[in-house]
Order: sequence, then C-alpha cells, then structure tokens
Amino acid sequence: MNSPAPSPRRYARVLSIAGSDSGGGAGIQADLKTIAALGCYGMTAITAITVQNTVGVRAIQPLPAQLLAQQIDAVAEDIGVDAVKIGMLHDVAVVQAVAAALRRHRFAHVVLDPVMVATSGDKLITQDTVAVLMRELFPLATLITPNLDEAGWLIGRGIGTVEELEPAARDLAALGARAVLLKGGHLPGDELTDLLLEAPNTLHRWQDQRIATGNTHGTGCTLSSAIACGLALGQPLVEAVEAARSYVRQALAAGADVLTGRGHGPLNHGFAPRPMQLL
Repeated sequence: MNSPAPSPRRYARVLSIAGSDSGGGAGIQADLKTIAALGCYGMTAITAITVQNTVGVRAIQPLPAQLLAQQIDAVAEDIGVDAVKIGMLHDVAVVQAVAAALRRHRFAHVVLDPVMVATSGDKLITQDTVAVLMRELFPLATLITPNLDEAGWLIGRGIGTVEELEPAARDLAALGARAVLLKGGHLPGDELTDLLLEAPNTLHRWQDQRIATGNTHGTGCTLSSAIACGLALGQPLVEAVEAARSYVRQALAAGADVLTGRGHGPLNHGFAPRPMQLL
C-alpha cells in the first residue's frame, strides 16, 4: 500500500492591508521589510497612496474599495494567508470592503493597527471612518494595537499616565476589541510601559528604558507586522507580542544614530534578517 505523499512545505504567509509610504519608513514598505526580516512571506493589498517623507504627509489618494477587495481576494484564493496586518484605512468604503473580505475569507489571525495619525502629526483618517472602523473591524480582529493618541481618539479622552493604561484598554475592549495592546511610548519619562489586555481579564505589562532616537517613523506599523509574523508562525498571542516588541526595540537601537531625511527617520528593519521560515 502506497503511503500518502508528504504535504508540500510552504512559507509562513502574512498579508499587509495598508497604505503606501513613498518615504519607505512606514505603511506597506515598513510592513514588507519587517515581514521579510522575520522570515515570513509578505503580500500586500494597498489601501491608499500617500505622498510623504520623514517630515510629513503631503497628500493621500485612497484606492477604490473594489480594487482593494480584489487585491485581498487574489492573494487569499491563490497563495493563502496565515495572518493579516491591517494599517491605514482612510475612508468608510475601504473599511467596509476590508470587513467584508475578513468575513469572506475567515483569516485565522488579524492584527489591526488603527492608524489615524502619522509620526509627523498629520491625520490619516476621516472622523466618520473611526466609528465604522470600531463597529465593523474591532470584533473581527485578533488584536488591536493603538498608540495613546489613537486610543484617546477612540475612547474620547486623553491618556496621560501609566495608571490610565488599564482603564483605557478595558474601555477599548468594551468597544468590541477581543484583545488590546496599548502602547505607552507617548507618555513622558525615560521608562516605557506597554499593556496587553486579553479578554476578559488577563493582563500583561512590559516596562523598558526609552531608546534615545528621533528615528521612530513607522514604529507602530513595524510592531503590528511583527506580531502578525509571530501569529503566522504559530506563536500564542502573548509570545508574539513579546517577540515583536523585542524586534522593534532592536531595530530602533540599530538605527538610532542614522540620518535618513530631515525629520523622523525609519527604524533599521534589516539589522539581523532571518531566513525564510517553512511550515
């Protein structure tokens, strides 16, 4: 009796649904650099074209929602997806198209980085889109990863101290998020605290010394993509978050004193690239 043929080996596959950053430090470009550096196979569905550099955002051109949906379908129906990272969704139609695609394909892991404000301070999403994003995408995401500005916008109040992280995370969970990673990098002081709330009541905290650098453009994009890579490789959520935080801190340190542009430069995504991981 013939034994069954072995299953073909494949790469860990990560799809980034996000905007394009012409400066290369954030968005789709940062996502692909991160995914490649962590040994996964990166794919993209571009939501918008941004005209930006290290100084700021000059223009945003959303792509048609139908074209975005077609990109997601083309990838999912042929190559397959182990984890999804979602970044900038500029308008309501795009959010609805992504939500429909998530329901259609039932991806196992979805990391939603609710990108609303660029490192330069430029807003990247319309006000009307925020409510739709919370209603449509929060319940479908494995994890949301807002920074403090984004979290404050979502819950309607500022977050100014470490003590306010936990109630803010719980309020975000009450809005429909299944798990919340609240990033404390915008708080003052030399020590940074990040908090992960896994529903209903499991909390994890990380505290680290701040890395002295102005090269922070794309940090949130990089972190969410790294978490998606960990999930695609089979890591439990808390392990994926811990590994992603370590990668981002090393990428920040490796690029801390490098001059790229006149504003907020990028991380050094390729400080120690890994070979492609096979599943």
